[in-house]
Amino acid sequence: MSNLSDAQRETLRSICDTVVPRFERDDDPHGLWGRRATDLGVDQGIEQMLAEMPEEQQAGMGQLLDGLAEAGFPRASQRSREQVLKNVAMSGPEAAAGVGGLIAMTLLLHYGAPDPETGMNPNWDTFGYGGPISAPPAEPKTIEPIVPDGDALELEADVVIVGSGAGGGLIAGRLAQSGLKVCVLEAAGYYNESDFNQLELWAYQNMYWRGGPNPTADFNVTLYAGAGLGGGTVINWTNCLRTRPWVREQWAREHGLEGLDGPEFDRHLDAVFERISVNDRCSDYNGPQQRMKEGADGLGWSFKTILRNADPDRYDPATAAYMGFGDQTGSKQSTQKTYLKDAVEANADVVVRCFVERVLTENGRAAGVEGTWTDPETGRSARVTVRAPQVVVAGGSLESPALLRRSGIGGPAVGNYLRLHPCTALFGIYDSDQEAWWGAPQAALVDEHAAVEDGYGFLIETTQYGPSLIGSALPFTTAREHKEMMEKVRHGVTFIGLLRDHGHGHVDVDADGQAVPYYSLSDELDVRNTFRAIDAQARLHVAAGAREIQPMAVGAPSWRPGDDLDAAIARWQRVPLAAGGFRLFSAHQMGTCRMGNDPATSVADPWGELHDTKGVWIGDASAFPTSSGTNPMITIMALAHRTSEAIAAASDRSAAPVQAATT
Repeated sequence: MSNLSDAQRETLRSICDTVVPRFERDDDPHGLWGRRATDLGVDQGIEQMLAEMPEEQQAGMGQLLDGLAEAGFPRASQRSREQVLKNVAMSGPEAAAGVGGLIAMTLLLHYGAPDPETGMNPNWDTFGYGGPISAPPAEPKTIEPIVPDGDALELEADVVIVGSGAGGGLIAGRLAQSGLKVCVLEAAGYYNESDFNQLELWAYQNMYWRGGPNPTADFNVTLYAGAGLGGGTVINWTNCLRTRPWVREQWAREHGLEGLDGPEFDRHLDAVFERISVNDRCSDYNGPQQRMKEGADGLGWSFKTILRNADPDRYDPATAAYMGFGDQTGSKQSTQKTYLKDAVEANADVVVRCFVERVLTENGRAAGVEGTWTDPETGRSARVTVRAPQVVVAGGSLESPALLRRSGIGGPAVGNYLRLHPCTALFGIYDSDQEAWWGAPQAALVDEHAAVEDGYGFLIETTQYGPSLIGSALPFTTAREHKEMMEKVRHGVTFIGLLRDHGHGHVDVDADGQAVPYYSLSDELDVRNTFRAIDAQARLHVAAGAREIQPMAVGAPSWRPGDDLDAAIARWQRVPLAAGGFRLFSAHQMGTCRMGNDPATSVADPWGELHDTKGVWIGDASAFPTSSGTNPMITIMALAHRTSEAIAAASDRSAAPVQAATT
């Protein structure tokens, strides 16, 4: 579908200008109201995006455009076109996904894509957003990945690690320093400060799983996951939270994770905190975080400054605002800067852009992995084989179960128990410019409701400022209403309710063996806690002085002073927690290869080794027995630290049993 027909192209242009049309308005100092989507070439950008979709999705989008063209969509009035899009979206889930996708792509590009000549988007003036504030520094890359010089690459190692994020990167560093020969395979590219241009869409396309915001297969939750050397630690928001005591106790008692409820696990947590330089000196409050504190103080709620893995000597709050797009200062102590550096200094091999297709086994135990290396610039590829008696699967909770499924190992629980920390969001409008584009995205949180029922609850946090994200996340009802909300963005504060989910989804694989995640927020406890989170977010906004509150939910009315708050909250709680209702977001995927004692309900034993395949270990958030209820990086790393010691013991024929070696 790289070449649309004339009718399809005309229909696409009309859809773009239906979502973002031109309105005549006298008071329009920055041209927001008079600017159409096609004025910025959004239709051309979407056509390029469609061309990169899988063939099945391309065909579906083509059918949608053909159907709208035959119905005379381009020639209808603005009001009629808006109604047609609503009607088509209600005709079935596939149609809803197609319409929703086109609307989201239009808003994403219109409010986020920079002009190639100026590097700026003309809408940013309305938001008070200056865009990139500095050019990428000429920072050399300190890791030299191996590049195949032919059509095949064969390596040998004591341990091969698939994935280089919080878990995989840590295990690589720890095992390489212990004297083992380590090889790290990363599916995505290698980017550092010299690449970080502070542009939102570039970051999504290059450093996020599947190119950025991605819906689950049932369209209920939008997923954000890191991709690249260093994984999510390169683009996350450096929120360093220790695993909660009640979670540790549950994992030890119910799932057999020995030592998690005592000082032994404290040792792992402390070691991680020290290596990645966790501190409280790089947590300046921006406008949203100041409003959060004022609201929490007014309500008497627990409010905490966030500890962050940042180097105070290099930290700059102005550039910290862009850390979700990569940190130009090098302040962020990602695995690139810490454990992967340790691994390379200890002679580890690293291969990037290598997608591992399967784990090799011989006589029922690990023997290595096979994958494909690809150069995206030239299209050249090579088969990669790494022979190793120990394999660590650490590709994240979306990719790790798919790898095990393709390999035919892991048992019946592979892919099950997907946890997401699904987030609801309420957007508050205040009297003054909140300058949300300055400072770390998360420097504070409210943990008043962290364990409101049976150890489950929610945190209230803030988010990174990104015009594309805001534009596409704010619900689209009519074009005029959406522009009215976008005009207020500079006065906006987003509070998210991060749910510790009790229920779960799952990850399947398609005919090509690729991961397909599903998730429905339907567990009764989760629904109760999500309703509590919506209530708490609203009251926090009111206590902080919001002049308007808009839930990020389709069809949800806003609240203004003088309105009945209880009635507004009750109406919002009636909005479905699914596609077509509340927008649900997830940056934390967990659980799909979880640890535990029971091979029927867990994939790995309590130390991370597969029940059914010795020598294969789980080293990422997919090992979590349940959701953590906190931003998971520290928990991932502490569990990986624990697992690395078990792998080191298993790699030494003279070592004592794993349990004895790690206590």
